[in-house]
Amino acid sequence: MNLYHLRYFVTLAHLEHYTKAAEILSITQPSLSHAISSLEKELGVKLFEKDGRNVVLTKCGQTFLTETEQSLALLDSSVEKLQLTGTGEGDIDIALLRTLSSNFVPKLVRDFLNARPDKKLNFRFHSSTGLTPDLIEGIKSREFDVAFCSKMEHEPTVEFIPVSSQELVLIVPNDHELASCDRINLRDTLQYPHVGFSKRSGLRSVIDNIFKECGGMPDYVYQIAEDEAVAGLVSQHFGIAVVPNMLILSSLPVKIIQIENTGWQRIFYMAYLKNVYQAPAIEEFKQFVIDHTDI
Repeated sequence: MNLYHLRYFVTLAHLEHYTKAAEILSITQPSLSHAISSLEKELGVKLFEKDGRNVVLTKCGQTFLTETEQSLALLDSSVEKLQLTGTGEGDIDIALLRTLSSNFVPKLVRDFLNARPDKKLNFRFHSSTGLTPDLIEGIKSREFDVAFCSKMEHEPTVEFIPVSSQELVLIVPNDHELASCDRINLRDTLQYPHVGFSKRSGLRSVIDNIFKECGGMPDYVYQIAEDEAVAGLVSQHFGIAVVPNMLILSSLPVKIIQIENTGWQRIFYMAYLKNVYQAPAIEEFKQFVIDHTDI
C-alpha cells in the first residue's frame, strides 16, 4: 500500500474537494484521482461518493479515515524519534541495583545531562527487583540498554565494565558481644548465626568466596536478597552479617566492624550487550561513564 496515497486520502477526506486537495498536495487533480482510485481498488471498497461538486466519505471511508490518521500519527512519531536518536538524542533505559539508586547512578546521569544541555535526552530508570540476574536478563532481552549491577559469570554476550566499589564490613547489633571489636578476622565470626544474601544475589558468591579463604562457611539462619533488608535483620538481633559499607548503616543500631584483609570489596559494573548496535546517545553515555569513573 502506497504511503503517499494514504496521505492523499486523508487530505481529500478533510477538504472534500479534489481541486483544493490537489493544490494543497502540490500534485495535479488527475494524479490525485488516480491515487484514490488505486487505493479503492486495492481495498475493494468505495471511500468517497459525489455530493454535488464535492465528495464525501462513505461509511467505509469514515472508518478508514480514523484508523489511517492514527496509523500515520504513530508512524510520524516513530520516524521523528528515530531521527532524534540518530543525532545523539532520544531514550536511554537504565537498570540498576537499589543500592546505586540513591547517589551513584543519578549523579552520573545528571552530570551527563549537564554536559549536553541542548540535547533532548530521556532517561528511564528501572530498579524494581534489585537482583543482578533479573537486570542481566533485561539486558539480553533488549528491555534495558545499560545495567549497573554485580558481575555474573558465564555471560559471554554481556560486557562488564567496573565502575564503582564498596568496602565490605561486618555488622552486629550494638549490644552483641562482638560490638567491642573495631577489626575482626572472619574466622572469629563462624560460631555466630549469620544473616546472608540469597543465592540469586550477585553479592552472595563474593561473600562466600571470602569465607572460603578464611577456612569456613557461616551458618546462614536467614537469607534475603536486598542489602537494606539484611542490615535491618541484623539490627533486630536475627544474626550478624557481612555487608557493603552503605549509608543506611549509620541510621541503624548496629556496630560496623572492619574486616581484616581490607582488600575485600564489592565491585559494581556497567553491563551491556557486546557486538550489537546501540543508538549514538547510548554509546555516548557508556563512554561518559567509562571516562568519569576511576576504579
